Amino acid sequence: MPAERLLPTPEAEDLLALVTEIARDELKPRASADEEAENFPRDLFTLIGKSGLLGLPYAERWGGADLPYEVYLQALEEIASAWMTVGVGLSVHTMSCYALAHYGTDEQRDRWLPDMLGGELLGAYALSETQAGSDAAALSTRARLTGDEYVVNGTKAWITHAGVADFYTTMVRTGEEGAHGVSCLLVDSPTPGLSAAPRERKMGLTGSPTAQLIFDNAAVPAARLVGEEGAGMRIALSSLSSGRLGIAACAVGLAQAALDEAVEYAKGRSQFGRPIIEFQGLEFLLADMAATVESARATYLDAARRRDRGRDFQRQSSIAKLIATDGAMKVTTDAVQVLGGAGYTRDFPVERYMREAKVPQIFEGTNQIQRMLIARSLKTA
Repeated sequence: MPAERLLPTPEAEDLLALVTEIARDELKPRASADEEAENFPRDLFTLIGKSGLLGLPYAERWGGADLPYEVYLQALEEIASAWMTVGVGLSVHTMSCYALAHYGTDEQRDRWLPDMLGGELLGAYALSETQAGSDAAALSTRARLTGDEYVVNGTKAWITHAGVADFYTTMVRTGEEGAHGVSCLLVDSPTPGLSAAPRERKMGLTGSPTAQLIFDNAAVPAARLVGEEGAGMRIALSSLSSGRLGIAACAVGLAQAALDEAVEYAKGRSQFGRPIIEFQGLEFLLADMAATVESARATYLDAARRRDRGRDFQRQSSIAKLIATDGAMKVTTDAVQVLGGAGYTRDFPVERYMREAKVPQIFEGTNQIQRMLIARSLKTA
C-alpha cells in the first residue's frame, strides 16, 4: 500500500518516481542482511549522491536541486521506508550541510559546498557530548585560536557517521560558558588529532555507525569557522529545526514500511477458515496504524510548507518530530503484534523496524525536549 502523495509539480513527481525506483531496487534488497552484519552502505550514499539526492533542498549554484522542503522530505521518507539507516544518514548529511549553506560566506560555499552536495563527500553533525545532550549549551569541547588555526580539544558523543564521514560540522567553545561562547567549525576528516572511538553497540540502526569523536590538539584552519565566533548555538538550533523534520519524515517512512508488511501478512494468513485481516480486532488495529501514519505525514508536511513559505515553523517542527516518532514506535510495535510469533523472529523485518523506531524518539532532541519547546512556544504566543 504505497503512500499517496500530492506533489507540487510534475518535476517533483518524476523525482519521487526515481527515488522510489532506487529505494525498491538498490536499498530494500540489501537492508536486512547488511543490518544483521552491521555493514555501513557507503556505496549507496555515493549512488544517491550521483543521482542528485544529497543536495535536494539547497541552491543549484552549489550543486543542489533547489527543491522545496516538502519535496525533499517526501523523497527522504521513501528512502527511509526501504532502509532506515540510509534515510537517517541522508537526513544527517543534509543537516550537516545546513550551517555552511545558510551561514557561510560565498567564498566558503564556492570552495566546499559543491563537493558536499555532489555525492563525493559524506557529512556528520557534531553537537552532543556525554554531559551536553539535551543541555547542548553546556558543551565543553574547546577551540583556542592560535595564529591562523583553532586548536581543538574535547570529545563529542553519539555522532552519526563518526569515523566514516568526510567532514564534521562541529560546535565548539571559543569563549565564555553558555550559549554565547559556542562557535561552528567545518572540520575535515583527515585533520591531525581527530579520531573516532569504536562504534557504539546499538539495539537498532546497526548499519549506521555511531561513535564518540575525539579531538586531541586537532588543528583546524581558522578559515573553516562558519559564521562569526559566538554564533554556534544559533546555527546549531536553526539546523536542528530543519533536521527534526528530516527525522520526522524518516519515522513516517519506517512506520509506512511496518504498516505495509502487516497488511500484506494479514491478507495472506488464514485462521478459522478466513484471512486474519477480516477479523475486526485486526481490522481496527490496522486502521489505527494507517491513521497514525497518514496523520504524522500530514504534520511534517504542514511544517515543511511553512518553512518553504518563509514562515516560522519551529513549533510545528517539534510537533512533527514528536508525533511522527511516537507514532512510528506504536505502529512498528503493533506490526509485530499483527504478525504474532512470526513478527518476533528475524525471518520478517518488523522486529527490526521496532528496534529502529526507538532511537528517533531520542535523537535530534528527545521527545521530552520537544514537549518543552512546544509548551514554551504556547507561553510566549
